[in-house]
Amino acid sequence: MASKEQQLVDLFTPTVTALECELWGVEYMTGGPKKILRVYIDAEKGVMLEDCEKVSRQLSALMDVEDPIAGEYTLEVSSPGMDRPLYTLEQFKQFVGSVAAVKLRIAFEGRRKFKGVISAVEENDVVLVVDNEEYLLPIESIDKANIVPQF
Repeated sequence: MASKEQQLVDLFTPTVTALECELWGVEYMTGGPKKILRVYIDAEKGVMLEDCEKVSRQLSALMDVEDPIAGEYTLEVSSPGMDRPLYTLEQFKQFVGSVAAVKLRIAFEGRRKFKGVISAVEENDVVLVVDNEEYLLPIESIDKANIVPQF
């Protein structure tokens, strides 16, 4: 996770936890004319629209006070959804046995994109099985990962 995103995770976690939700992840996108700050929350009972609104109001107030992002940006708060992004080793552990699409920061064995079953997490590596071949992908080399919904 990028340092700005980690700073925001550290800033937001106490507030989101106090609102009886879990901070699942943060994405800060600066490409183009608009900056977007996307915050994913989860909860044991599931995430309702009211949870997103409540968290959004509190994080907006916190951002006004702390001002960690210069200039204008759009704050979006939502649930991770069925194709939930994965950010941490703990999240990958929760989804062992699930299919994931993983994009690496730099190519590994000539490729950056992998789609396979998360079979394990070993130390700082995610073990992904793609076409019966096991790949150990270091968490710090993963740029983006999402669960692939199976219907």
